[in-house]
Amino acid sequence: MNAISVIYPYRYQGMWVFDDPDVGLRREPFVAGIDTMIDRLVQNIPNAGKGFRLLFSPTPFPGYTVKLEWRREEYSGNWYWSPDYQMEGWLCPVLFKYFTEAPKELYGRAEPKS
Repeated sequence: MNAISVIYPYRYQGMWVFDDPDVGLRREPFVAGIDTMIDRLVQNIPNAGKGFRLLFSPTPFPGYTVKLEWRREEYSGNWYWSPDYQMEGWLCPVLFKYFTEAPKELYGRAEPKS
């Protein structure tokens, strides 16, 4: 397992989604507040809807710009609180394709695709 993972979200039919063929995902959507957090996270990235790089880790890393704190489990997914955005968002069970258990904290950074 990598210390820092990376995915490339993009907009599809009005939703933030991502593909990760390594774990069998195509157009996996972000919903229930995480989509709104992404809107805020990428607000300064030109053309983010066409795709951007999202780095994430259960531990802080240099340059992270957002922190999520685990709150509770629901419907096999997990709710996280963002102190930066003062809101909650739900991450579906796809989280377990990247982690064996729900991390107590998640750290992330959005960057333009190169």
